[in-house]
Amino acid sequence: MQDTRSAEPRWPGAAAVVAVAVLNWLLPPDLRAGPGWVAVAAVILLEGAALILRRRHGVLGYSAAAIATAGLGFALGILILDLMTHRGTPADLLRAALLLWSMNIILFASWYWRLDGGGPHGRFGKEGYCGGAFLFPQLTLPPHVRREIRDEGWQPAFVDYLFLAFNTSTAFSPTDVPVLSRWAKVLMMIQASISLATLAMVAARAVNIL
Repeated sequence: MQDTRSAEPRWPGAAAVVAVAVLNWLLPPDLRAGPGWVAVAAVILLEGAALILRRRHGVLGYSAAAIATAGLGFALGILILDLMTHRGTPADLLRAALLLWSMNIILFASWYWRLDGGGPHGRFGKEGYCGGAFLFPQLTLPPHVRREIRDEGWQPAFVDYLFLAFNTSTAFSPTDVPVLSRWAKVLMMIQASISLATLAMVAARAVNIL
């Protein structure tokens, strides 16, 4: 019998990257690298093609995520420059900080989802998640407990990585999910730094102006 869970990982990451592109479109115009609709269209086309072609052209999904990441980096750089030169209204600064904070969570959740354990296809091609870059709490339960709660074939879904990314941006730590891989540690440090810049520096400056 075919495992129906294999269909789950085909769309959450794509939807997340499209959401990031749309949030980038909602940023103040001076924080966007060109017309916002261009990035949205490019991401939708790449992710749509990746979903249709599936694992044969995974590079398309990575390209879409890279475009969204570049947009986030550009916007953050311009926002920090505006902060240092005292440009922008308090309302624009707060709006931009909130949007960038949200983009940061969704985008890094997408990267964790794409890279952990060989990616979604690699994880769901196995009978159970055996661990990768992250040690989820379900993996620490004794086998008899997992059998009792009918969770023997547990697999991390996108929402698990979204929760991890949310905690990293709010608590600046992975909380209940230890990080095992060096690449994951580097990504989480970058994510926490972006969150710190948007929440602490930009928001504090905007509130001070108010």
